[in-house]
Amino acid sequence: MASIPASELAHEVLDACLEEGTWPARVLDDLIERALDEDDPFLATAATRALFAIVIERLGDLFEPDLCDVYARLFAHVISRALPEHDPKALVNRYRQVRQVRKFQGGEVLRVFVLSRVTLGADVAVTSVALSAAKERFPDAEICLVGPEKNAELFSADPRIVPVSLYYGRASLLRERLLAAAELLVAVDEPNSIVIDPDSRLTQLGLLPVGDDARYYFFESRAYGGELEVSLPRLTAQWLEEVFDVTDAKPYVAPPLQPRIADVTVSWGVGDNGQKRVDGDFEHNVLSALLGKGRPVLLDRGAGGEEAERVDRLVRRLGAPAHLHVHEGSYGSFASHIAQSRLYVGYDSAGQHVAAAANVPLISVFKGYACPRMLSRWKPDSTQARVIVVEDQDQPDAILERTLQAISEAEVAASGASMG
Repeated sequence: MASIPASELAHEVLDACLEEGTWPARVLDDLIERALDEDDPFLATAATRALFAIVIERLGDLFEPDLCDVYARLFAHVISRALPEHDPKALVNRYRQVRQVRKFQGGEVLRVFVLSRVTLGADVAVTSVALSAAKERFPDAEICLVGPEKNAELFSADPRIVPVSLYYGRASLLRERLLAAAELLVAVDEPNSIVIDPDSRLTQLGLLPVGDDARYYFFESRAYGGELEVSLPRLTAQWLEEVFDVTDAKPYVAPPLQPRIADVTVSWGVGDNGQKRVDGDFEHNVLSALLGKGRPVLLDRGAGGEEAERVDRLVRRLGAPAHLHVHEGSYGSFASHIAQSRLYVGYDSAGQHVAAAANVPLISVFKGYACPRMLSRWKPDSTQARVIVVEDQDQPDAILERTLQAISEAEVAASGASMG
């Protein structure tokens, strides 16, 4: 089995999980052993990436309640192999308890720890809803966002939110990712506190315990709502109402204010998921059309690497026009520009959720989704959103036409609103 690529092993495990609700033990164990082989970082990195990107993320992206239990059994086994102090049966039994929705029974709460979802878009669409509800339900408590510093910056202008920095490397090896829960346990070990976990990767989606379960509230976003075609922000709000009696909580952002420099903000970032991109000249042609309207446009350069190089090539090809600005800096900074713009354009990524939370008109080109329910969960939840749903068979020219039409409609709507 040593000659088989990690990606093939991961696909074999995933296929068995989807078809039979179980997996080939030898194949999974071989994948785990590779992911734990810290003497061979290349091997361990490939196996860790395959385990998470192919198996774990796919099980979650389908939003099938039955697959949550499959995930719990599989990943409890993974945890026990990496951290032998954990018993897989005990992890699964605990998970089945904490996934049950239970109402907060009251009592003094001095500090609320809300766990980051680690990805920026999820922290806007889901975590920010929990932060908003926590502020309302516990007006005298300290509300702490636990997670990466870059995520906390999205809320740094909100004096009620206290960042608790905890690193989780999405490119880290398996054991290092799991050990984040031990650091989390220390961070939230406070008297008169509660923990709200919105399906965070810090706890591996609720599997790793972080103290007393009596003060731990877990929102299993992959199962909650069942077969309903409802967005994650709305499902999060429903869960918060059930648990904390807070009604109509909504996503929000509070990034550090930046000088306004553009009417239109654009991001072609896809978070290393190339399936979200449209092939050919699509990105260039959309930018060219936006620039042709004579308004300043701000294009995010991203976090570096291939994404930044792609943006640089686009700018050179467009001739670096004076009213095209390129954003370099933190995502919190770009979020501030999105919130001040008159239109946001991009793929399914963090920017669409920032725009929706800030009530900015937006165009989301939504491609590469695993199933219709994933689309309904992650579509931007805003009356100002125009979503271009892209199927595999759609041609780039047709996608471009629909996108440009949506941009024109958004401009007409904005013009009418300003006149009104």
